[in-house]
Amino acid sequence: MKRGAAWAVTLLFLGVGGAQGQEDEPPGPPGDRRPRDEAAKMVDAYIISNLQESLGLSDDQFVKLLPLVKRLQSDRRDAAARRAQTMRQLRRLLASGRASEAQVLDLLKQVKAMESEEPDRLRRSVAAIDAVLTPLQQAKFRVLEMEVEFRIRELMGQIRRQGRPDARPRSPARPEGEPPP
Repeated sequence: MKRGAAWAVTLLFLGVGGAQGQEDEPPGPPGDRRPRDEAAKMVDAYIISNLQESLGLSDDQFVKLLPLVKRLQSDRRDAAARRAQTMRQLRRLLASGRASEAQVLDLLKQVKAMESEEPDRLRRSVAAIDAVLTPLQQAKFRVLEMEVEFRIRELMGQIRRQGRPDARPRSPARPEGEPPP
């Protein structure tokens, strides 16, 4: 597949995937999720644009792999978002000082269910990807994912440092504005 055709397929795929994802989002203030959604699209686009060349995929493999990779990325983001939301609920409940054992138990049950179910879901997504790839391509895919994860962490660190003049992370236990010990 020529590079231009691969880009066309990629853009079409991302456009369809992006439109579907927006229907499922809860309504919120404008701009509430857009930076995160845009970042997710950029990560997906980067991975997909490097997929065929980095892994040495045939045209057939590339076409089969696109929806599988997109689903894996979506599953990972969804799992992280669900866990973060539940942990925020737990944090707010505990901070309120009115947490009952039953409320805490319910949220802990949700966290534990996610901790047991999500890895299985992700393993199934990765297994579907592996079924399309040769062992060498599977290794290259994992390296590509690792490189993307490293770049994301690096960028997030840069963004966080740009937002603080002292460029030091604050301890989550220290209230805002309180001097360090």
